[in-house]
Amino acid sequence: MTERDWLTQRFAEDRGRLMALAYRMLGSRGDAEDAVQEAFLKLYRGIDGFAGNSSFCTWVFRILINACRDQQRKAQRQRPGVLPPQLAAPPSADPPLRVALERAVSALDERRRMVFVMFEVEGMRHSEIATVLDVSENTSRSLLFEARQQLKRMLAEKRL
Repeated sequence: MTERDWLTQRFAEDRGRLMALAYRMLGSRGDAEDAVQEAFLKLYRGIDGFAGNSSFCTWVFRILINACRDQQRKAQRQRPGVLPPQLAAPPSADPPLRVALERAVSALDERRRMVFVMFEVEGMRHSEIATVLDVSENTSRSLLFEARQQLKRMLAEKRL
C-alpha cells in the first residue's frame, strides 16, 4: 500500500470526526464539506511533508482548522456585513437542552470553541490541542476553563 493509498483510507475512516469539527467551527454543512475536502487535498498533496514530529491525527486537525479558517474568510468576503452563523442571534423561544448547548457553544469565540470541541467532543489531549492551535498546553487548559465558565453563564441565563 502506498502512502497516498494509506492516506485515502485513513482519511475515509476519520471523515466523520473531521466533518463534525468543521461543522461546529463553520455552522454550515456545505461549508464544512468544502473545508474537509480542501483539507484532504492539502493532505494528499503534502503527504511527503509530514515529518512525523507530531501524531498524524494532530497534523490532520491542524490542516483542517486552517482550511476552516480559510473557508470563514472566504465566506466573509462573499457576504460582507453578514454575521457568521455562530454570531447570529438565536430565536427567542427556549430550546431543549441539546439545542441550547449547541447554540451556546457556537456563540463562544473561535479559540475557546475550538479548544472546547477538540477536548470535550473529539477527546483530544491538551498536548495535541496545543500542537494543533500552536499554543502552550497551559493556554489550552485556560481556554477550556474559560469556555466552560462562559457556557455555564449562558445556560444559566436560559435557566436550563
